[in-house]
Amino acid sequence: MAISVKQMLEAANAAVPKITPAQAKEMIGKGALVLDVRDAPEIEKSGKIPGALNISRGMLEFRADPDSPYHDKSLAKDKTVILYCASGGRSALAGKLLQDMGYGQVYNVGGFKDWVDAGGATEKA
Repeated sequence: MAISVKQMLEAANAAVPKITPAQAKEMIGKGALVLDVRDAPEIEKSGKIPGALNISRGMLEFRADPDSPYHDKSLAKDKTVILYCASGGRSALAGKLLQDMGYGQVYNVGGFKDWVDAGGATEKA
């Protein structure tokens, strides 16, 4: 049976804990990895959370799998990972994907705008 984007988002939002920017700041202070799943042109335009690793949503599976030749060594299944995108949808889907791949501590801080509106620091890419 086919599944819709709405259903995928509902499942992802139910599985991946949503956190506030304040909670994210606290977790970052304890060493959490911040993952920006937006595409490069979006980041060039708006900037990113300082220190965030950019892996676009379309490449995440390849970067997250240790057996992939494209694996990014910054990603480890025992790390706390905080994801964000432009509005929170791609980061929710990405978080669910990481959970499905065995990542245990995955959180969605939502959209970059939420971070900025909460006074979160930014840096140019």
